[in-house]
Amino acid sequence: MIELQNSKPLLRKPSWLKVRPPYAEDCRKIKTTLAELKLHTVCQEAACPNIAECFANGTATFLIMGNICTRHCLYCNVQQGAPLPLAENEVNQLVAAVKKMALKYIVITSVTRDDLPDGGAGVFAHCIAELRLNLTECKIEVLIPDFQGNRQGLEIVMASRPDVINHNMEVVKPMFAQLRPHGNYDVSLELLARVSSSPVISKSGFMIGFGESREDILRLIDDLASVSCARLTIGQYQQPTLKHWPVAKYYHPDEFAEFKEVAYQKGFQYVAAGPLVRSSYHAAQAGA
Repeated sequence: MIELQNSKPLLRKPSWLKVRPPYAEDCRKIKTTLAELKLHTVCQEAACPNIAECFANGTATFLIMGNICTRHCLYCNVQQGAPLPLAENEVNQLVAAVKKMALKYIVITSVTRDDLPDGGAGVFAHCIAELRLNLTECKIEVLIPDFQGNRQGLEIVMASRPDVINHNMEVVKPMFAQLRPHGNYDVSLELLARVSSSPVISKSGFMIGFGESREDILRLIDDLASVSCARLTIGQYQQPTLKHWPVAKYYHPDEFAEFKEVAYQKGFQYVAAGPLVRSSYHAAQAGA
């Protein structure tokens, strides 16, 4: 273990979590495109460990409605505070970026906007509609917040016909209230149940390494299976800064393989589980 200046011990990262820095030429091209069009990606804002691989492969998860979140989750590296007003030209910039990058599968997510009456559901729907109009062959996955349980907001998104609706549980139930103080475990499960009962493919994901037990992980897999969630991602939590929740355990790849097999046995159609897996990692490979 390593002692840092805040006197809290940090676990040394194992070898399987080491990734190459994002200096590939294709990666730089995508960063330039995003900067020119004044677009944000969760890849950059959340300091995703796969940013080099995904950018080099021409994949990005677009972050709409700004880059300031209204919630304060103790594991998240996205900036928190009072969001700026919505950008009027954001949808056009998004379409332009997808065209320029020649993407065939895109993921759209957002910061949580509890300051908006519909939580931003209308913005998601507008983005999907414009992408459908301008890029008919492109498949669309959206990673949405809980809209504070607003069923009408969810209906708006589902009616816009994305190929996949993802809503991440993020953490196990016993730690949910502490790590996601403005969220609600049961509200998130209900949202996924409603998506699963629609024609849209449902998806969720969570991280491990916060201090949860094996039983907690299996319970969350069971809960997601009980609402017929179709796709699942499980990844290793990595502490973004010293101000965030510390890592309690780095799970071995063999342990992720075990959880993946358990999930398939529970009926999930697609499961990605591994130390570097994030909710949008290899999203296109799952198909739609």
